[in-house]
Amino acid sequence: MVQLRTAGLLAIQNRKLLLAFSSNKQCFYLPGGKINYGETPQEALSREIAEELNTTIKKEQLIYYTHITAPAYGETNGTIMEQDCFFSEIDISPQASGEIDQLKYFSLSEYLKEENKAPGAIMILEQLTAEGYID
Repeated sequence: MVQLRTAGLLAIQNRKLLLAFSSNKQCFYLPGGKINYGETPQEALSREIAEELNTTIKKEQLIYYTHITAPAYGETNGTIMEQDCFFSEIDISPQASGEIDQLKYFSLSEYLKEENKAPGAIMILEQLTAEGYID
């Protein structure tokens, strides 16, 4: 089994979670990405957010929320995503860039209607809904 270490941003607006649509994977998922060797999850997330959302969030402005383990969407069978999820201390005005085609805010019920669904996105949407962060 291959483990993929990642970090994801939890940006909530109007009680919905921001997800990014990857042209490579044809799926909405948490903004963020892989943690490179020698990087902390916060450093990786700061770098990925600059690349994907054209937004600067300093690593010190990230607040750890939870860790999720899920099958990695779009990866070979057996690849497991290990993702640290963070809130940001600052409000952001994200703009899709790089491999990201679109940004959209979702409730759990809205996301479940999508054709392609990332297991990790479902898990975090379920948790945020259960804990009252989103509808």
